[in-house]
Amino acid sequence: MQAITSRSYGTPEVVHVEEIDTPVPRKGEVLIRNYATVVSQAESTARNGKDPLARLYFGLARPRFPVLGTGFAGEIQSIGSAVTKFRVGDQVTGSAGPTLGAHAEYVTVSENGIIALKPASLVPTDAVAVLDGALTALAFLRDAASLKSGQSILINGASGAVGTAAVQLAKHFGAVVTGVCSTANLDLVKSLGADIVIDYTAQDFTELGQVYDVVFDAVGKSSYTRSRKLLKPGGIYLTTVPSLPILMWMLVTRIFGKTRAKIAFTGLRRAKAMALDVKFISHLAASGHYVPVIDRTYNLKEAASAHARVQSGRKKGSVVLTLHDPGE
Repeated sequence: MQAITSRSYGTPEVVHVEEIDTPVPRKGEVLIRNYATVVSQAESTARNGKDPLARLYFGLARPRFPVLGTGFAGEIQSIGSAVTKFRVGDQVTGSAGPTLGAHAEYVTVSENGIIALKPASLVPTDAVAVLDGALTALAFLRDAASLKSGQSILINGASGAVGTAAVQLAKHFGAVVTGVCSTANLDLVKSLGADIVIDYTAQDFTELGQVYDVVFDAVGKSSYTRSRKLLKPGGIYLTTVPSLPILMWMLVTRIFGKTRAKIAFTGLRRAKAMALDVKFISHLAASGHYVPVIDRTYNLKEAASAHARVQSGRKKGSVVLTLHDPGE
């Protein structure tokens, strides 16, 4: 099979398409013919190797996982022994989890892994785009922040994959949403349901004098020290980007102060819980209550261009890679 690999750290040019062995499902696993996947900021971070904390997981000297990618949407081609939850021909979607490997034409996943039947109304590209940011945003808003109806939330980076998901999920939970993005993305964020949209190129959202129950930095471009004045008593600052300062503030604010700083390592949650989230998010989209936002779609041979697009920092929503045509 063909797979997208990065066997050394560096610019998008280190990404190549290689012929590698098609995996064989072991006991309790299914083999999925993968129609679509995404290139997220996480894949970009894993590929460039610039973040020292990320290298602790992805490999100090060279990538531990040359085939990146988590999200998949495809069709089960074969099953290993003892599989009872899925059958050959099932249309499925989900995540390959922390060991990655979804940037390939075929991927194996445990039947007890992060996998669920794909709603028939969702095409594969929409199915992976729906999960791209939402699996992260859902865990932050619902679990880390316990966001409730009537509460207020500011989302910094509201036009990216996590940000567009956070805007929609926060509205689904009944929150009053303020989105922060660039001029070019104001209409998009407004169309997703944000009650107020702030153009960060024209205004510094930390200096507007408003306060919120939750500040969610979906792109890691702010900090707790800059944002804590935006928090109501008991308010929570969330960031998706791990760093020594946020780890320190998590510890300090847990003991002292009237506000909290948190980070959630959403990709390391239990597979059973994430599989339930896959089902929840997919059906939310299938019912029309969640809109997948796709920036651009690339084919397998354009993987380096997809990485370059993500690295540019200008994408809206998700960058999708197509690996097979469902009609083939």
